Amino acid sequence: MIEFFENTWTNLTNIFNAMLEGGPITLGVFLGYTFTILLGMSVGAWIVKRALLLATSGRRRHNLGLIPVTAYFGMLTIATYIFVAVFADILAPYPETDTSGGSFEMWSAQHILGTDNRGGDMLSRLIYGARNTVGLAFVITFLAFIIGGVLGLLAATLGGFLDQAMSRVVDVLMSIPPLIFSLLLLTIFGTSVLNLILVIAILDSTRVYRLARAVSMNVVVMDFVEAARLRGEGLWWVISREILPNITAPLIAEFGLRFCFVFLTISALSFLGLGLQPPTADWGSMVKENADLINYADPTPLLPALAIALLTVAVNFVVDWMLHRSSGLKD
Repeated sequence: MIEFFENTWTNLTNIFNAMLEGGPITLGVFLGYTFTILLGMSVGAWIVKRALLLATSGRRRHNLGLIPVTAYFGMLTIATYIFVAVFADILAPYPETDTSGGSFEMWSAQHILGTDNRGGDMLSRLIYGARNTVGLAFVITFLAFIIGGVLGLLAATLGGFLDQAMSRVVDVLMSIPPLIFSLLLLTIFGTSVLNLILVIAILDSTRVYRLARAVSMNVVVMDFVEAARLRGEGLWWVISREILPNITAPLIAEFGLRFCFVFLTISALSFLGLGLQPPTADWGSMVKENADLINYADPTPLLPALAIALLTVAVNFVVDWMLHRSSGLKD
């Protein structure tokens, strides 16, 4: 094991020296060292789990031991993304809109990951892309849950004509492929950040509505909800005190899944030219702008694609653990 880590460190040192010397980094070598880094993160997640188990005792240690290593990996990755997004101004070596470099410069000491088609530092734009893409995805997901969750709870609690009317509208919206619908609406109303937030949030809220309504329908028929109504409790009291606490687990898990879908939708729209517009850093548009480098075996376009894939996998690891925990199933 020690020899493995020594060889890994030596290989990473060699590739870093090649970057500083401006030497070419082949696609195969890049993928190989990407796997090495991911393996290192997995080992780091295992070390974090073992450290927490050693530092705790009793029931808390038992509960921490039930968390799988994949969940620790996901939480460690998400925490890293959040840290990078929050401290982007400090971590980035160049400003977000800086284009002082030449177009498509190779990896060097001045530009560790090279430059893009406009001469912007790739490392800096990746760091700022974490703030823009991830932050925007979180805002859109939160707004979609506010809209879809509230309407779904109202539909399940009130029922009748309101439930039927909202459900039919949602059925119509869900019958249209969301990406095509988003492209159509953004083409009509423009590609401003506000329009992007509203379009994706409204379309994604239909999925949240369906889930919130479905899980709420199983709760509103319970005796304790009927008892609350007979006591004369108001609508919002019944929703907030009786229904919502009993559907929190599936909604939290769905929030993670929705975040992934929204995150990928933003990246896809940016790749198609209707998402975040330059000079704002966005991982989807960065893949598009540097895609031609793949023809020359340059792995630079894979950097933002890897950032997108890694966060998606990490969030899914955490969501899988949360779903397993909320289901009450035993290992």
